[in-house]
Amino acid sequence: MTTISTAVRRASAVGLALTACFTALPGATATAAGRDGAAVSAGAGLDRFYHQRLDWRSCVLGPDDAAGRDLEKAGARCADVTVPLDYADPRGRTLKVAISRLAATDTRHRVGSLLFNPGGPGGPALGYAPLIRQMMKETGARYDVIGFDPRFVGRSAPLDCDWPVGSSMFSAGQGRAGFERQVALQKDLADRCRATNASVLPYVTTRNTARDMDVIRGTLGERKISYLGWSYGTYLGTVYTQMFPRRYDRVVLDGALDPRRYNPRLMRGVERENDQALADWATWAAQRHSAYGLGRTRGQVLATIDRVVATSARHPLTIGTGADTFRLDDTQVPFVVFSGTADDTDEARAAAGEQMSVLARAAAGQPTQLSPQFAAMLRGTLTDQGSRNGSVQSAILCGDVSVPRNPESYWRDIERSRATHALFGPLTNNIGPCAFWDRPRERPTQVRRDTPALIVAATGDPRTPYTGSVALHNLLPSSKLLTLKGANRHAIYGQYGNACVDNEVNRYLATGKLPARDRTCLKQSR
Repeated sequence: MTTISTAVRRASAVGLALTACFTALPGATATAAGRDGAAVSAGAGLDRFYHQRLDWRSCVLGPDDAAGRDLEKAGARCADVTVPLDYADPRGRTLKVAISRLAATDTRHRVGSLLFNPGGPGGPALGYAPLIRQMMKETGARYDVIGFDPRFVGRSAPLDCDWPVGSSMFSAGQGRAGFERQVALQKDLADRCRATNASVLPYVTTRNTARDMDVIRGTLGERKISYLGWSYGTYLGTVYTQMFPRRYDRVVLDGALDPRRYNPRLMRGVERENDQALADWATWAAQRHSAYGLGRTRGQVLATIDRVVATSARHPLTIGTGADTFRLDDTQVPFVVFSGTADDTDEARAAAGEQMSVLARAAAGQPTQLSPQFAAMLRGTLTDQGSRNGSVQSAILCGDVSVPRNPESYWRDIERSRATHALFGPLTNNIGPCAFWDRPRERPTQVRRDTPALIVAATGDPRTPYTGSVALHNLLPSSKLLTLKGANRHAIYGQYGNACVDNEVNRYLATGKLPARDRTCLKQSR
């Protein structure tokens, strides 16, 4: 999964599952949170969380806190919300969830508070409030925009399993030897996480994050909250609406997951979309052979990628210089290729071209030099610098839904996928740390309630396929589907520059009225 766009992530960095809880609304009595689990009543000890007084203060934590300074400059204030670690034991351990608030400036027409999640899972959101308001244009002034780092993310008691790598998503490689290395790696990652965080891992779940969101709603004094989610954030939003069906107002879900398919093996089933996105990129790169040297036709570019992967299977590729020197084998090179397929803008395609050009030169035995962006991506993926990100992403996925535990079942899936998806099949079907994780304590949320949400989707989305958005739309009869036709892009609203999509979403956020029927927007020439 990916999160909010590269530009937004970069700006933010400088400045992207026991019982259902609920609380009594002011003047009301406590009622059950819903049918998907027994409720914990406010009288069981949750009142103190819902009615806590927040200490709003500067968002700046210290002299090197660029994100805090950006929030401060925008006029945002920050606070910590105390929540139970275990909602079944509200008198037990607690943790603090960090939130930011960019207050509405058009108070006469104020709608309420809007929470958002940029994806991940495990993506921080505290620092995005100013950018979200910018995406919303004039509508943003009518909302208190609330950023929050979900439990165990960012400033909210961050989880770190002390992993030697920042990602657990690699390919099984070209043969059995690569797969066996992956089995050993993924088991080691799970063991490390259990050894250092066993007491909290059962509570690193989407359902508990949804419960935290409702506590945030209560502390803000809101009867209902609006919500905006991208990618995994669409699943979090769906879970919230199912657990707290009377606590939401306007809901936008961009790049939606089919909640029935949500599990740690999220990338299974996206091979066709990624093959197509890669082929489209190869056509683009072939037209720029003079810049990247990868081939003059789409077929030649794709053949170059195949040669690079085959070479890395014989001996790891050495790329970069000095401290930024990396060795990539056939379990890692496909991930680099995969990372370049999520966005079809010229900027993203150029970054992928630079990366593949580096790998091609290394495969030919030539020296290479990395751009700062490529080096940063590799550090975050292949070294312990990305340990926190990889740790919490896996912890959420593994804590939500169980997966097969027998490595041989993964090997069979990998081998079956090679015939039609030789590059991406061994990656999307590979084993991960969840095969060695403790089983979740709660069952996944079932969608049993209609939700009048606006679902945004691109037909060529290579991360959360268009079919997932259609499936969620069918599960929610009152929802409306806003389709962007012809884009190989994950996450559209506010990031892709499509006026049709942006205007439709902002109109809904401003009026609360969904379109009368499903709509289709066309990809603009870029």
